[in-house]
Amino acid sequence: MHKLLTFRNEKLLRQALTHRSFINENPGEAHNERLEFLGDALLTFISGDYLYHRYPDMGEDEMTRRRSSLVDEKQLAKFALEVGLDFRMRLGRGAIQEGGFNNPNLQSSTFEAVVGAYYLDNDRDIEAIRPLIESFFNAASPTVPETRSHIDAKNRFQAWVQATIGSVLPKYVTERTGGPDHAPEYLARVLVNGKVCGEGKGCGKKGAEKCAAEDALSRLKAQGLLEG
Repeated sequence: MHKLLTFRNEKLLRQALTHRSFINENPGEAHNERLEFLGDALLTFISGDYLYHRYPDMGEDEMTRRRSSLVDEKQLAKFALEVGLDFRMRLGRGAIQEGGFNNPNLQSSTFEAVVGAYYLDNDRDIEAIRPLIESFFNAASPTVPETRSHIDAKNRFQAWVQATIGSVLPKYVTERTGGPDHAPEYLARVLVNGKVCGEGKGCGKKGAEKCAAEDALSRLKAQGLLEG
């Protein structure tokens, strides 16, 4: 078994593997969404720190693109398969019947949840998890794309906002609009100083937020405020 699945508190690991669709059919247990939130934050921080120290001559823009690629859905789904999370995920029958074990969105979300749970299981010691996560990054970083893509739309929009408006961060408001529990659909809006600058839909919160950022960038280009 992979070290990332070695827990002192087995209940914590079980929660990390438990998707909301499973809870709907098995009331009384806890799903993994809060752990997913924590894992996402940890992965973002560790990937930034990793790139900063591994590539001392790399510029901010390139580090931002690399970081986005290291922790995007596609890459995290690959990490999940390396750990063997796919068939360990606890899914509802409907999600399983529709191919949930092979769903990259579910795989990546579960990987984030397991990372968050592992951090808690190790007394919130980030140094206990850093070497483990960086081993994934070491294997993935040579293949991370160096060209600009839709992946870093949120970072590009944030950079434009801070360079043009000042030290303010775009705010994303995301709501679920439909879809089954194993493939929910979301609508996201990105706001700056309370004004909606873009919106987008996606099968996950992150995807919807990226689409909203892309929409904001497209609007800026249409207004002649941003070059292609």
